[in-house]
Amino acid sequence: MMENYKHTTVLLDEAVNGLNIRPDGIYIDGTFGRGGHSRLILSQLGEEGRLLAIDRDPQAIAVAKTIDDPRFSIIHGPFSALGEYVAERDLIGKIDGILLDLGVSSPQLDDAERGFSFMRDGPLDMRMDPTRGQSAAEWLQTAEEADIAWVLKTYGEERFCQTHCPRHCRA
Repeated sequence: MMENYKHTTVLLDEAVNGLNIRPDGIYIDGTFGRGGHSRLILSQLGEEGRLLAIDRDPQAIAVAKTIDDPRFSIIHGPFSALGEYVAERDLIGKIDGILLDLGVSSPQLDDAERGFSFMRDGPLDMRMDPTRGQSAAEWLQTAEEADIAWVLKTYGEERFCQTHCPRHCRA
């Protein structure tokens, strides 16, 4: 874990200002990350306001657990289950705003052990939550060549995947 990692949230004020925070509102940060958005939202909430944050990344959850604020709660899970989380907490129709800062974060890219880095060698993991599901390396061991080519073309924007993939798949 990158305990001493310092992350600067990009477009922090612009994103949070777009929520038009009400002091007594209920907000969701669906991608907690390192907590930049959540901390700014909390600074604008009054005593009655609430913030529910979500993240899949165990490192993000560890950071979130350092926030000692009764208005704040964190869920370790995917934001795709947002509807379930809201229903479980009887918050349907009560949410004033939702923030999703989508994509891989700087800490995930900078930590070679996460498997997202283009700059550093590390295991080929590439999972938002490395404790769940199959790593990219495991998937590559069992995936069909056509599936690998499709992923590279679709998500990697690799237009030459049909010619590169057979050679790399056999390597």
